[in-house]
Amino acid sequence: MRNTDNIIANEKIDARKLRRAKKIITELYDELPNYIARGHGPFLAAIYDADGKQIVRAANSVVSMNCSHNHAEMNAIRDAEELLHTYDLSGHNLSLYVTAEPCIMCLGGIMWSGIRDVYFGVTSGVVESITGFDEGFKPNWLNEFKRRNITVYGNIEPEHGESVLRDYMTQNRIVYKPQRD
Repeated sequence: MRNTDNIIANEKIDARKLRRAKKIITELYDELPNYIARGHGPFLAAIYDADGKQIVRAANSVVSMNCSHNHAEMNAIRDAEELLHTYDLSGHNLSLYVTAEPCIMCLGGIMWSGIRDVYFGVTSGVVESITGFDEGFKPNWLNEFKRRNITVYGNIEPEHGESVLRDYMTQNRIVYKPQRD
């Protein structure tokens, strides 16, 4: 694993990919407060093709749709599959951009969807420390994705993402997680 400028990656960092990811993730962070104001959770994802064309954009809708698996990544993958009329996105050379590191459920969905590249903002540790969300147990996931030829870059523009999450929490928004007491 390489770590340049605090970027997490499972390949040698490509400056062109990183510039593009910073631009897209910053745009997602900038739009996220509007989604939150409409009742969505504090995460936003977008899928782009190899030419840089956005295919879909989706927010977290767990609370608004009463569905525990409606995370931003899962919603984006579902929307892309519907749009492209396939359950296997691997032939489309798609990249997923998301405002936070995917949780354990989303990692499985990404792996099985055929997404080729994943770019994320804040890390799970930061998400958990700010919000209390449970990101799940994810041992060695970066290497597992590399083994499956899925490129990952993370910790992209994290200060912006941390700010959005703190704002979410100061608005007394719901932190959803199952009660295990």
